[in-house]
Amino acid sequence: MFRLLPRTRLLAVAASALLMFGAAACGSGESGGKSAPVSDKSAEKGAFPATLTHKYGTTTVKAEPQRIVTVGLSDQDAVLALGKVPVGTTEWLGEFKGAIGPWAKDALGDKPLPTVLHDNGTGPQVEKIASLRPDLILALYSGLTKDQYRTLSKIAPVVAQPEDGPDWSISWQDQTEQIGKALGRPGEAGKLVAKTERHIADAAAKHPEFKGAGAVMATPYEGMYVYGPQDNRSRLLTSLGFTLPADLDKVVGDAFGANISKERTDLLDTDAIVWIVTDPAKDEKRLHADPLYGKLDVAAQGREVMVEESSHFGSAISFVSPLSLPYTVDRLVPLLSAAVDGKPVTEVSAPAS
Repeated sequence: MFRLLPRTRLLAVAASALLMFGAAACGSGESGGKSAPVSDKSAEKGAFPATLTHKYGTTTVKAEPQRIVTVGLSDQDAVLALGKVPVGTTEWLGEFKGAIGPWAKDALGDKPLPTVLHDNGTGPQVEKIASLRPDLILALYSGLTKDQYRTLSKIAPVVAQPEDGPDWSISWQDQTEQIGKALGRPGEAGKLVAKTERHIADAAAKHPEFKGAGAVMATPYEGMYVYGPQDNRSRLLTSLGFTLPADLDKVVGDAFGANISKERTDLLDTDAIVWIVTDPAKDEKRLHADPLYGKLDVAAQGREVMVEESSHFGSAISFVSPLSLPYTVDRLVPLLSAAVDGKPVTEVSAPAS
């Protein structure tokens, strides 16, 4: 299964486990002998108490959090960008140390790496989270269930995913701003969003050929899986000036993406398509052997960008955060330009990292 697809999370917690993490949450000793990370920045004046609205109601953060655990798969980047280091992060892509991607290493600096939590489809590691004694749990880019939310709320205040839209679909802008509010740095979060948007806008301005051109992101998972308008990968394309296929929202429905039927392979016949694949050479050959896809102009004219999902670039393109986006844009834009130049002989070769 492609690791870039968020998985359904299910959680069953026994009463004995509840007692264990409840005791851990109330303890006064340091977990693992480590103290809370020290931030280089302070909360903005008047930032607390901060009340945040999400899928399961509201959560009030009464004071500046010092021990943050990120259950949301990409939430750690905004935390790092705003001057704090989580005590715990959740593994998703790349198996990076501390679940910190290479694009975020400068933000981490020489601070200690977070403890990595692993979600293998069974939900957050409740006891391990409790052992970290968090005072805030972030689950914005997540599929947290109501039962999981209630369970984690016994440990610390939890900020879950938004009520509007499917799970794992919060925009990186909203994610950053919500995290900024929870950390007491809403003004700094706004500046971070504006700076990142400028980076994207500047890249788009240098490539007017993107404006109005059609594009889509997909992966050959169990056939052909396309990312819809409510997914951050697709939002990156539109922020660069591209338009998504007209019927994509109807096909995807109330989800961040979906497998398309053979009858709708036409959705992939765009001016550029970004394929996130396991093996670029093998997957391209396999896709071109498909009797329907192989005949499309997008394939025949070489308008494809093949991105290896296990590469740093592949991880970044799915992560979509204020730290990963500049890294992604600087690598993706030249490839998209080559794909849409109208010259089949132009080679579109993705970087290895």
